[in-house]
Amino acid sequence: MAEAGADLREVVAAQASVRHSPCPDASLDTEALKGERVIVHELTVEGWCHCTLEADGYPGWVPAGTLGPPGPPATHRVAVPRTLVFPGPSIKLPPLEALSLGCRLAVIRSEEPFAILPGGGYVPTRHLMRLDEFASDPVAIAEAFLHVPYLWGGRTSFGVDCSGLVQLALNACGLPCPRDSHKQEAALGALLCGIVDPRRGDLLFWKGHVAIARDDHTLIHANAFHMAVAIETIAEAIARIGAPTSVRRIDGRDGIRPIVA
Repeated sequence: MAEAGADLREVVAAQASVRHSPCPDASLDTEALKGERVIVHELTVEGWCHCTLEADGYPGWVPAGTLGPPGPPATHRVAVPRTLVFPGPSIKLPPLEALSLGCRLAVIRSEEPFAILPGGGYVPTRHLMRLDEFASDPVAIAEAFLHVPYLWGGRTSFGVDCSGLVQLALNACGLPCPRDSHKQEAALGALLCGIVDPRRGDLLFWKGHVAIARDDHTLIHANAFHMAVAIETIAEAIARIGAPTSVRRIDGRDGIRPIVA
């Protein structure tokens, strides 16, 4: 809920840059996705909004042009790495925009194979899930981002960083997740003793970095060494980065409550 004097807005662009300061070349801290709500605390004459993301509490500066008044409540979210919005019921039409995993949409009706949005956009229904539906395997979600470019602060299929990948994967499975890796390490799952027997979905943390175990000997992570989301052996990662600071197990039963739509 917005605080007194604050203004609740909604991301109307495909994604909105959340920057460290109100400047287009300032560091990208994270990204807000279409349909997400933000609480605006300040608007500058240059067109920057100082905001807090409603979903995860992340603060930052967002271009005012990427925000609008809250629209109809979302009913669905994008459930694939990327989908397209068409201006009519034909895939031959030039797309209006491309949306990434997690974008929230209000669907007013369906005319297979499309879901129709309030503004008249048409999205393939097979690319969407209802807000009360979730994926079951965060590793499979992360694997769908394989080879996506590494982008500091990125949170989309056009570019993603290590903690952004983890947040997207867990959110897609109905599990809340902080944005930054140090907060993820402090808040998520159950601490394991060492990495003797990692299991699919375990999170391996280093200072400023996080990866997801695929099995007992490989992991997937967005990283600046490969400049992409990559799969490598746990042994290779440790040889390059060093010993993990912790390994944590996420299975939905470790005191983490599923997201309520």
